[in-house]
Amino acid sequence: MGASGQSIRTLARLAVLLTAALCARAQSLSGAANLSRTPAPARSMEDLNYLGGDAVMPPLAESNIDIHSGFRRALLRKGMALRVISQLQYAQNTLAAPVPADEQVYVGQRAFTSAMVQPIFTADLRQLHLTHAQLYAGSVWNWASWEPANPKALQLWDLYLYKEFGQDRVEVKAGYTSNGLDFVGLFVGGSTASGAQGVYAVLPYEIGMSYFPLTTPGINVRINGPEHIYIKSGLQRSIDPAGGPTEVQRNHTGFRFDPKGDKLLALEEVGYQRAAAAHTRQMWLRAGYMHNSTPYVSFIDGNKASGNQGAYALADYQLRQPSPLQPAHGLYLGGSFINASARFNAYDLYYEARLYQMAPFRRRPSDQISLVASYTGHSRYLTDALAAQGKTVWRHGASLTGSYMLHTHKGQFASLGLSYFRGPAVTPRVDDTLTFAASYLLFF
Repeated sequence: MGASGQSIRTLARLAVLLTAALCARAQSLSGAANLSRTPAPARSMEDLNYLGGDAVMPPLAESNIDIHSGFRRALLRKGMALRVISQLQYAQNTLAAPVPADEQVYVGQRAFTSAMVQPIFTADLRQLHLTHAQLYAGSVWNWASWEPANPKALQLWDLYLYKEFGQDRVEVKAGYTSNGLDFVGLFVGGSTASGAQGVYAVLPYEIGMSYFPLTTPGINVRINGPEHIYIKSGLQRSIDPAGGPTEVQRNHTGFRFDPKGDKLLALEEVGYQRAAAAHTRQMWLRAGYMHNSTPYVSFIDGNKASGNQGAYALADYQLRQPSPLQPAHGLYLGGSFINASARFNAYDLYYEARLYQMAPFRRRPSDQISLVASYTGHSRYLTDALAAQGKTVWRHGASLTGSYMLHTHKGQFASLGLSYFRGPAVTPRVDDTLTFAASYLLFF
């Protein structure tokens, strides 16, 4: 298997060692529990929510099933929770008639629809007498009318152990993970509830980072330092270089540990993350680097080579805080810079500026409105090669998106957006678009 194969085996050993450490810790505490009748510390239901990521999920109270129901309380007494997330999406260009199916090159060129159902089981491992620990298991059914944009899948989504050490100074996550929620921080407002808002860079996924609905084995370690500083490192098996649909074809259950040819992706991130509090405005600065040892096809000579890489820097700052009683509400400004190797990736540069308001109206405290402008650079090696073949190309693309996320009911979020795109595809050089998008997200 070579050096990359050794790295994959090392990744597996790290995951096994973490599991063994958790079990040993549980056995030790179990023995101690027989000598003491001291009650266990109170647990919050939010201990069963998604933990350790750069994005957060809405609280478990945001559910169409009451958290005080007999079903929820019975599970909580066992330290467990079951959550189901469902989403419907629609997108359509409003400036031109739909093209034939074999001519489609961007989302919305034909009416685009997608749907997903995502059951998630979590346990805080209190039966093993562990604190600040979690077993997280999820699967997904995902369907889209245009598969290049969103791979169809019925498979494992996440399956990992999460544990905090040293009074929450160190966080470790090991198993099958979807790192689109754990690194970079691409969600406007930082919550998955607003995931349909804005235009997002695909560059980290081109480089091989796992993303919904796909998963890969890996291990992530976050060290929380003083003064809101953190360092995060990750090792994961790369997504297939050919993209999401090929990944699903080769690994249709999601459980396959080491498909032939998929090597190791290393991620490093450092950041400053200060939460909003009374008279303290939220600030989040992060920067990172990723390197993939998997061979990719080079646009220069058509041969496969390793060394795909990229870097990123993002910032979000709370400009206005109307009330110290609701410190997270207010106006935010953010920006992104992401680059990727032009030798291996069709999209090699991304800039984004975003302005968004949390609770734009006093009577709508859970709504969010955003305006996002983006610029995407296309690989000169790819566009030169396409032009030499007589094809028309866009050398770059730009967009402006306005959207509103409406909290319609407990556990239900609707998003409506309108996006103007110039250069919506690399090739051919199609006309500008004005795309309407709608999304409805439900939490059970």
